[in-house]
Amino acid sequence: MGFLDNTSITVDAILTKKGRELLARGQNEFKITKFALADDEIDYNLYDTSHPNGSNFFAAVIENMPLLEAFVDENQLMRYKLVTLPKETAKLPILDIAGSDGTITFDAPGTTNNVTPSTRNAPTETYTFTLFNADLASLSPEGETGFTDTATTTAFLNAAERKRSFTVVGKSVKLTARSLTVDTNTNLQVTGNTSGATVTLPITVKKDPSTT
Repeated sequence: MGFLDNTSITVDAILTKKGRELLARGQNEFKITKFALADDEIDYNLYDTSHPNGSNFFAAVIENMPLLEAFVDENQLMRYKLVTLPKETAKLPILDIAGSDGTITFDAPGTTNNVTPSTRNAPTETYTFTLFNADLASLSPEGETGFTDTATTTAFLNAAERKRSFTVVGKSVKLTARSLTVDTNTNLQVTGNTSGATVTLPITVKKDPSTT
């Protein structure tokens, strides 16, 4: 990874690891259908409304910051995606989880919990659900709109965490606790696929009472 010289306009297009994987399979899975923009490198605290040279220079530092060149790990770039909202938008989209107090606890293996989000201040949408550690529970889509997604997770996990994670796309999912020998914690991240709104739910699976 390096920085791009911002004295010239550069278009740096590469394939991520996931893109290379889909292309290498040779099964016509590699199809570019959408694009996104992000501003990971920008620190908006540098916008200086007290600049002595006036308003034309308020963003001078920001406009001269170097940009990161594209790199292949899709889980470590574009953390802060831009969203398009109507001009008169006064409130940002917020995710609500029906019947949840913000945490999910399972007291025994086989118990289930349905996670059904909704988005305030935005149209109806589907969601990407990422269970950080699938050793604790199974994650399955609910309803006709649900499907298991093999694409990139929207959570930013390291390599070891990604191997244990599981991602599903849909409008609702069901979590089913597995049998564990100790109390264990993980997270479920839910991201609106249109709004970009995100919420993370802590999950606790208690030790299986039948184990010694």
